[in-house]
Amino acid sequence: MAGSLVSLTDIALAAERIAPHVVRTPTVPSPGLSALLGVPVTAKLELLQRTGSFKARGATAKLLALTEDERAAGVVAVSGGNHGIALAVMAGALGVAATVVMPESAPAGSVRIARDAGADVRLTPDMAGAFALTAELQAGGLTLVHPFDDPTVIAGQGTVGLELAADAGDLTDVLVSIGGGGLISGVAAALHASRPDVRIWGVETEGAQAMSAALAAGGPVPVELTSIVTTLSAPSVSPLTYEHVSALVTDVLVVPDAEAVQGTLDLADHAKVWAEPAAGCLVPAARRVLEKIGDHARLGLVVCGGNASTGDVTAWAARFGLI
Repeated sequence: MAGSLVSLTDIALAAERIAPHVVRTPTVPSPGLSALLGVPVTAKLELLQRTGSFKARGATAKLLALTEDERAAGVVAVSGGNHGIALAVMAGALGVAATVVMPESAPAGSVRIARDAGADVRLTPDMAGAFALTAELQAGGLTLVHPFDDPTVIAGQGTVGLELAADAGDLTDVLVSIGGGGLISGVAAALHASRPDVRIWGVETEGAQAMSAALAAGGPVPVELTSIVTTLSAPSVSPLTYEHVSALVTDVLVVPDAEAVQGTLDLADHAKVWAEPAAGCLVPAARRVLEKIGDHARLGLVVCGGNASTGDVTAWAARFGLI
């Protein structure tokens, strides 16, 4: 890899390896979002990926890179939801034993899916305890599959950007959600190399501002997590993802939880897709991008996941007075 940034070659190799195991998700013009936002919008529907989110790509890339000894010993991950689901399902499909450590606050559906896929799911009282147990299991011989602090995982997530570059029409700006930064790091690396004129914008929710805080501080710092959007709630970014974002991303925008939930409703009403608020936050952020750059833009939105139930979204919408 050139420097410590993931290269287009790394991402292309990951795409070749994972292709038999993941879905090449649709990249489609969205007439509904185009009408809503007033500019042409293309949506990368990664919520149609196996396991309901882009996380399957990075997990598969890592699993396929294991040595025989690592495969035999098994893997471990800490997760509040989507990463654990992805690792459990893809490890099960590839015949690798997986342990997934989750805090008790993790959605019950995520725990059930991971267990049904054959993973050994361990629950801890909180995320700090989950990280501690994961470190203990790693020291005992399991291979850690980190959700974002791993160049192999980032290259896997970057295949989203590779497909977007190949399949989308002319774009000026692409918006990508940020949790720990693995997805945007990979997408930005792919687009910077293949479509260098396209600007990349990151999106976080208030109370899950790990990348914004890192950019303000000049490096990763711990953040207090208060957002309802648990799938974006990383306690800090990593030096690796910070380096990608600081080098390749135009800006990181932060939107309130209520706007992210309204964005989820907007995606359902206008794009006809059922997304989670981690993707819903892209809609209000797109309006802010347009305020900055004008209405000549042609937007791409990476709709990263759809693992929120109708009950979840309805409850959040009622809490914020949106329905």
